[in-house]
Amino acid sequence: MSKYVILLLSATVLFGIVNSQSPQPGAAGAGDTLFPSLGNGGYDVQHYTIDLNVDVKTNTITGTTTIEAVALQDLRTFNFDLVGLTVDAITVNAAAAAFERDDLELIITPETPLTTGDTFITQVMYGGIPDASPIRILPNLAGWQTYGTGTIVAGEPLSASTVFPVNEHPSDKATYTFRVTVPEGLVVASNGVLTEEIDNGATTTFVWQMRDPMASYLTTIGIGKFEIVTIEGPGGLPIINYFDNTLPDDLPERFVVTAEMIEFFAERFGPYPFESYGAIVVNAPLGFALETQTRSLFGSSVAVMNDIVLQAFLAHELAHQWFGDSVSLIDWGDIWLNEGFATYAHNLWLEHRFGIDTWAANYEQISQLAPPGIATAEDLFADAVYDRGSLALRALQARVGDDIFFEIIRTYLERFRHGNATTADFIAVAEEVSKQDLSAFFAGWLFDTTTPSIPELGLGAA
Repeated sequence: MSKYVILLLSATVLFGIVNSQSPQPGAAGAGDTLFPSLGNGGYDVQHYTIDLNVDVKTNTITGTTTIEAVALQDLRTFNFDLVGLTVDAITVNAAAAAFERDDLELIITPETPLTTGDTFITQVMYGGIPDASPIRILPNLAGWQTYGTGTIVAGEPLSASTVFPVNEHPSDKATYTFRVTVPEGLVVASNGVLTEEIDNGATTTFVWQMRDPMASYLTTIGIGKFEIVTIEGPGGLPIINYFDNTLPDDLPERFVVTAEMIEFFAERFGPYPFESYGAIVVNAPLGFALETQTRSLFGSSVAVMNDIVLQAFLAHELAHQWFGDSVSLIDWGDIWLNEGFATYAHNLWLEHRFGIDTWAANYEQISQLAPPGIATAEDLFADAVYDRGSLALRALQARVGDDIFFEIIRTYLERFRHGNATTADFIAVAEEVSKQDLSAFFAGWLFDTTTPSIPELGLGAA
């Protein structure tokens, strides 16, 4: 080999080393198996401060969102998700930053590239009329939406980015401050705790703090004329409910049972994981209820539900505060960890309160469903992830016994509290606590098209 070739190869290798260490763009997606374009890579958000002024008459917002994050790699550019709205200016560490838009991607180029481990502050100034979410599994899971007497923010898997720039994926949880200014006479309900209410004369600013980590799709802002009803939960937990003031007068009393539900679940799953709870109940036919963190969202249909159906809804969204909110998904393909567990919990409550064994009554119907561990983006909320997922947990309970089962649940929730988990994580905890090899059990219940029997309960094949 000639000296010239050796020198040329050496220069090429050196260039490759330098190039591999130079700042790179952050990924325009979190790598989700079902929604690969959602979220972004290269950084970890610590805190969002969302400062919004809302013109209710024109349905227009003006906002400044401040995002504190840590760089996970050397970054030349990085992305946030933002649906519509007009971005006026961006700063990174107080210096003006260049930016461009590409569909949902807000691509930011800081004046100085970021180094791995750097904490950096991004401010985005923006405004406009919010657009509906482009990913809607159900019609009204649209993010920012108005109804006859108010406004609500709710959606899954995408919601927050219709209102503010965000890393729109549950794998990047953060704490939040919402400062929302609305015309005098209106009320703002949101996540966490209301820490300040500022009278500006013609407007009022409501400051909400969510001090525990939260996935972005669990954020909510409710604006309207609400009746505020506060009750005390176990250990003095504040349960703060917001009822649209055009709803029936007897509805607040029907939500009082929530305090008893919290105590019931805490005895089995471990302590309630947040510093407040409550509900936002709007006078609109949403077609869904949603476990928005610490303040679950319900539509007007709850006003006409009988007690059994209403309590199933209340118990389901409450149970999500443990399953989905405190312990969140890393990947939307594991949606059964949210919905199967919440369905199990609401069935547990119905059995306790009304003596209804939902699993036995519906086993034959549930056994026709697809496996819950195989979700699709088009059918994210399929019956299988709810009902067969719930039945899988009931089968696990029957196999290992009540004491071991609830020890599994408590260990799982404590180990991944305020974090993220996968199906593999849950299986590992179940095997660790039960001291059993459960690989065949979970393969059958989560991934096999044929629903297994539950011989301990006399359900299924003999």
